[in-house]
Amino acid sequence: MTTPGYAAPSAKAPLEPFDVPRRELGPHDVGIDIKYAGICHSDIHQAREEWFTSIFPMVPGHEIAGVVSGVGSAVTAYKVGDRVGVGCNVGSCGSCATCQKGEQSYCSVQIAPTYNGYEMDGSTPTYGGYSSYVVTNEDFVFRIPDSLGLDVAAPLLCAGITLYQPLAEWKAGPGVRVGIVGLGGLGHMGVKIAAAMGADVTLISHSPGKEQDAYRLGAHHFLLSSDQAAMKAATASLDLIINTASAMTRIDPYLRLLDFDGTMVIVGLPENDLTFSAFNLVSHRRRISGTNNGGIPQTQEMLDFCGEHDLGADIETIGFDRVNEAWERVVSSDVKYRFVLDTST
Repeated sequence: MTTPGYAAPSAKAPLEPFDVPRRELGPHDVGIDIKYAGICHSDIHQAREEWFTSIFPMVPGHEIAGVVSGVGSAVTAYKVGDRVGVGCNVGSCGSCATCQKGEQSYCSVQIAPTYNGYEMDGSTPTYGGYSSYVVTNEDFVFRIPDSLGLDVAAPLLCAGITLYQPLAEWKAGPGVRVGIVGLGGLGHMGVKIAAAMGADVTLISHSPGKEQDAYRLGAHHFLLSSDQAAMKAATASLDLIINTASAMTRIDPYLRLLDFDGTMVIVGLPENDLTFSAFNLVSHRRRISGTNNGGIPQTQEMLDFCGEHDLGADIETIGFDRVNEAWERVVSSDVKYRFVLDTST
């Protein structure tokens, strides 16, 4: 069967209407009528082959929120009418050490990304959420709390879990000083989640215009990275930094903000390699790490946490017919803070 959607026919080409192939429901499948799909900057990076060679035609979208319209014969966890989401992956081997730990996004054998990849059969292309319907294995479907609108919940399936994972793994909470670098689609969720966890939150940005929004979102402090005096005064003031910036390469000024045993976690993906001085690590036993998106248990945990604390994304809803305009505005950082495609328009 096919369903209406939008696809990139080739690298750097505008998106255009496309009949998206979808399989019939298997025993363990869930059919979802997509209501909203978030636009992630990685959609653009992949469609324009800015990271690696891609598969075309490409239907992007891994921030999917909708309603169950059908279930396979063996599915017991979901029923028609349930509010659900799909994130960055739709399959993994299920048997390797990381999968057994519930860390499916780090599967060492085979991962089926939601788009720009292949299903677990290794040959059928995956197509993402820029469409009206999707079929997904039940294990990779997540329940969206009733307290969250589907529109503001959609970006949580990437932006939300991408920030929740490092904050949870490095135990952000009361008494922990957390810095969030960048206030965009990722960073704004980082501020919200870290503040809800009880951490002392500093938003670090090169733009003075982000200060008031940082406080509105829950930050306790604002640090202007272009102010050298302020950056020097903030030396060794943070325990954990989540770096969401995708245009940064030299990270030494930010490493110096970490206190003894502090950690910088990279979640933004610049096109070029990061550079830093080893002296900024050894002098305070600082660390650099990185995280991807979370596994199945942690993604549901994140959604439940966001539901409990009313943490939806700040969004601008837009119709499919304006998707190319939205992409250009994402590239120019002209959105607060996530575009969400409304499939009804």
